[in-house]
Amino acid sequence: MSSIFTKIINGEIPSLKIFEDEWTYSFLDIRPIQLGHSLIVPKTEVDSFLDVDAKEYERVFLNAKKISTAIQNATHCKRVGLVVAGYEVPHFHVHMIPTWDMSDFDFNSATEVDPVDLKNIHERILKNL
Repeated sequence: MSSIFTKIINGEIPSLKIFEDEWTYSFLDIRPIQLGHSLIVPKTEVDSFLDVDAKEYERVFLNAKKISTAIQNATHCKRVGLVVAGYEVPHFHVHMIPTWDMSDFDFNSATEVDPVDLKNIHERILKNL
């Protein structure tokens, strides 16, 4: 059975896409820790970063750097933190989270966000890519 991320990549579930290339797909998290919190995943469905193909691993992090720069410029955050947890969805993914301090990494503070706010931050991130 396909993961939710594979369904997003395949267009079966809508997303606010930030970036896509041959190896990766990036989109806004709809339950962000901070507004602008985004994900990047390899297109190949692999459970753990330990098992992902080297080329896809490389592309995930190269693209995460480019996207994180756009997130930082769009949100004016101090840093964009990266988290590879791997518990929520069995598909390797990297969280790119706008942060001002370490407390911004609390996944328990993730909340639903007004769709208008999501669309606005999405547009700001895209303008900075």
